[in-house]
Amino acid sequence: MAYGWNVGEMSVVVEIVEGNLARSDHASAVIQLLDEYARDPMGGGTALSQHVRANLLAELKRRDAANVILAFIDGEPAGLVICFEGFSTFACRPLLNIHDVIVSRRHRGKGLCRRMLQVAEAVARKLGCCKMTLEVLEGNAVAKAAYRSYGFAGYELDPRMGKAMFWEKKVTDPEPNPQLEPTG
Repeated sequence: MAYGWNVGEMSVVVEIVEGNLARSDHASAVIQLLDEYARDPMGGGTALSQHVRANLLAELKRRDAANVILAFIDGEPAGLVICFEGFSTFACRPLLNIHDVIVSRRHRGKGLCRRMLQVAEAVARKLGCCKMTLEVLEGNAVAKAAYRSYGFAGYELDPRMGKAMFWEKKVTDPEPNPQLEPTG
């Protein structure tokens, strides 16, 4: 989807597309934008590793559940959303988890996040998803405001039990488990 758009006194061409990682311009935009996100304090403050740069595109291509949405302004990479299809057991339907969202610093405040979320929602509808999910850092007030304005809210089943919390546990190379080893 491409369209003209006035930003202040300027007229620019904004293009929001479902990414095609076989295209070199889309592939390089993913790495460029994800690296910018990674270097930002909201992305951890460290550049993408050489391993990620060398392998990410191939790994995303291997995953049918991966969806990439790109924004370009006048042909320049400006925004990225990476989503993965998941599954809601309670609804017995797919869901779309928005895993990464980045609007390049020089293009913030132009409504790109909302427009990329609209494309993500169209992807979710096409997949028959019951909902979209995402995670956001508590201190990222700008992103939280953008997500709230689009209709996202904290998740809870029962207000007495509180809102869901996002936790993680890093997984290292697995050690052999003698109980799982074949016998014989």
